[in-house]
Amino acid sequence: MAQVELQGVSKTYDGITQVVSDVSLKVSEGELVVFVGPSGCGKSTLLRMVAGLESISDGQLLIEGQRVNDTPARERDIAMVFQDYALYPHKTVEENMAFALRLRRVSDKEIRAQVQQTAELLKIQHLLQRKPAALSGGQRQRVAIGRAIVRQPSVFLFDEPLSNLDAQMRTEMRGEIKRLHQRLGATMIYVTHDQVEAMTLADKMAVLDQGRVIQFDTPHTIYHQPAHQFVASFTGSPPMNLLQVQSRQGRLTILDKQAHFEIANPTPPLLANPAFVLGIRPEQLHVQSQGPHDMSIEGIVELTELLGSETLIRISLGDQSAMCRVPGEFFAKPGEKLRLHFDSTSAHVFDVNTGKRMAQ
Repeated sequence: MAQVELQGVSKTYDGITQVVSDVSLKVSEGELVVFVGPSGCGKSTLLRMVAGLESISDGQLLIEGQRVNDTPARERDIAMVFQDYALYPHKTVEENMAFALRLRRVSDKEIRAQVQQTAELLKIQHLLQRKPAALSGGQRQRVAIGRAIVRQPSVFLFDEPLSNLDAQMRTEMRGEIKRLHQRLGATMIYVTHDQVEAMTLADKMAVLDQGRVIQFDTPHTIYHQPAHQFVASFTGSPPMNLLQVQSRQGRLTILDKQAHFEIANPTPPLLANPAFVLGIRPEQLHVQSQGPHDMSIEGIVELTELLGSETLIRISLGDQSAMCRVPGEFFAKPGEKLRLHFDSTSAHVFDVNTGKRMAQ
């Protein structure tokens, strides 16, 4: 397994527009790193540069300390799993998995052994004589992963491999990939736009927006200490509530053109800035006070979403709104006034102009 390092890597097609801009990060040996972000943020382009399928406009790409900017894809000892599986339709599962080994002139005996071992690992040994047209989406994806495994590459790359599967199959395959990584101890870079997928799979996540890495850290840190309000709004389901507030004469008020929504009992650190963005996770808003020092805000119930064990409630705060996650047995009617309580230690503060996290 290999270490992958990007040093100031950029990509432009016209010499002006930056598709990927000044990305620097290190994927340690045996790590599973996920590139995550909205469509068009540059994550797949970044992965393709690592694979050698896209040229690097600026910066350095190192694999095991060796510069590989100009090294052809076939010489990088990398295996890539694509979104559309990319299987040969006229070949059987066994032939698809064995193809790269045959190109390397590996002996038939060794090919059979490696294909059989990998098929058993992925639980597709009973499918070896079938062709791709006779397989389900999940089975095709297992074959595509198996084809990568038999090559025994230094680095595995995954480009949104589960996006064509239904929700249940995505959940199942997500667990399979996680177990596979734990068993192989392989270096993997995985691209997805699904933040839940990223959070559950990653040892570390790189959150991208407009070609830049906004934050690179563990899923726990990214969720609990987002470095930017974009990261806060992208992670979590529902994502973090981001409220524009102003501090004046010892009061903290939600910005609104007509109504007046005041946050009760604001703590001194929150009053130190005249205007900022206040971030609160839905699960940190409570319909009952959790202690004498809780802060609170009252709004109007807009809608409720019953999810069985829990209920999501959206409350209107004039021009803004907030989501809260409450126990499933709680019920509130649209139009009803509801006071939500939270503690200042669970709140996040972001600069209203730059979006960056502020010290509290």
